[in-house]
Amino acid sequence: MKVVAINGSPNKKGNTHQTLEIVGEKLKETGIDFEIIHTGHKLIHGCIGCGQCVKNRDEKCSITKDPVNEVIQQMKSADGIILGAPVYFSGVPGTMKSFLDRAFYVAAVNGGLFRHKVGAALVTLRRTGGSSTFDQLNHFLTYSEMILATSNYWNIIHGRLPGEVLQDTEGIKIMEALGKNMAWLLKMKEQTKDSLSAPEQGQRVLTNFIR
Repeated sequence: MKVVAINGSPNKKGNTHQTLEIVGEKLKETGIDFEIIHTGHKLIHGCIGCGQCVKNRDEKCSITKDPVNEVIQQMKSADGIILGAPVYFSGVPGTMKSFLDRAFYVAAVNGGLFRHKVGAALVTLRRTGGSSTFDQLNHFLTYSEMILATSNYWNIIHGRLPGEVLQDTEGIKIMEALGKNMAWLLKMKEQTKDSLSAPEQGQRVLTNFIR
């Protein structure tokens, strides 16, 4: 089994990366492969609403000059996905939002590529805005019918300069518990795959507020 973690921070080895490593260590202790994919420093375009992913259904976004399509396939092949982000103005950084909008929409319109994978989100920040950013990340996971791994508190850890999250004792324990719980869910899912069938995917009905 394998978990891929999306590092949405512009800083490759900053607090978000270090926090993902804390969770990853607990996964690796149980024999689960773990990889961090750094996307936060890339030039990633936002969705342009062209509808080609819906029309083509080839598991690709029409924008091909950034790594989104490659990472979609890495996420598709994984058993678990973690979204990690720093807080920018009480939300996820713009580059990560662009990545998530495109990747998760492509996954949705292609039959639910991330459906029933084990997912988790975590947030790093200096002071405040953690809960709103954590909520924003969870929207993508729940929209995709993923199985949410949780901890013993919200998955938020504090630190400003790189490495300061390692001084947040409570935050570290939260992330360690997240890693253990995610590993347990992954192994439980693996052990029951032959004895318990997943529910069939229902047909979505789209409405708006005028009809």
